Amino acid sequence: MSVLLHISDTHFGTEQPRVVAALRVLARERLPDVLVFSGDITQRARPAQFQAARRLCDELGVERMLALPGNHDIPLFDMLSRVARPYGNYLQAFGPRLDPTLETDDFLVIGVNTTRASRHKNGEVSADQVQRVANQLRGARPRQLRVVVTHQPAAVARAEDVRDRLRGAEPALQCWSEAGADLVLGGHIHLPYILDLRARPQPTPRPMWCVQAGTAVSSRVRHGTRNSVNLIYWKALPPGQPRSCRVERYDYLPEKGWFEAVKLEMLGLG
Repeated sequence: MSVLLHISDTHFGTEQPRVVAALRVLARERLPDVLVFSGDITQRARPAQFQAARRLCDELGVERMLALPGNHDIPLFDMLSRVARPYGNYLQAFGPRLDPTLETDDFLVIGVNTTRASRHKNGEVSADQVQRVANQLRGARPRQLRVVVTHQPAAVARAEDVRDRLRGAEPALQCWSEAGADLVLGGHIHLPYILDLRARPQPTPRPMWCVQAGTAVSSRVRHGTRNSVNLIYWKALPPGQPRSCRVERYDYLPEKGWFEAVKLEMLGLG
């Protein structure tokens, strides 16, 4: 059984030390094989904030990591940096690529940089990015869980979140599903949920799920939720057997001082 730890929206600069410590404990207990960090690593894209976030990632002790920038990881008030080197501080801590790929025997994880320096908040995916991801998905090995990662959500559960949905998401989902994607992970709105992308008015051509993470360690908790992360469990089965993965959501419980599993879902992948 292979394990992927999905964290998002840490917003270093607003992190809570007790929650950071609890996340370290969770990683030591569950021993994930892969860490996926879906953006908004910092609050204001400052070098010290990136350095603190990188220290946490190193302390989690996960051998393989894929990280993406979020809109908060581009300088907001330093306009010279925003224009001349918008990803400079991010790349120094989490580079060298903005669209990284991570591959193991059991996982193919493809990152898509959906931020744009010209935008304050909203993200988008370009036609070139959609095709690049689809080409990589078509080259996946049969035993791999095929995961695409964006910062902004590729699908939303509430009408009020449509304004924050990734621009260009729907054609991207249709294309990536046809190419073999199983999951699309994201963050941005600090709301954890799982959506069956076939159970919509615009169903994907094959089973595919949107898995969103809340804010992992920041005080910027929203929507009546808690700090939370996802653990995704995957075991490749012999050809012909139904594929599925297990997603466990862990919330930080202040009264106990640790992350605890609060929700488990089995996702059928066909």
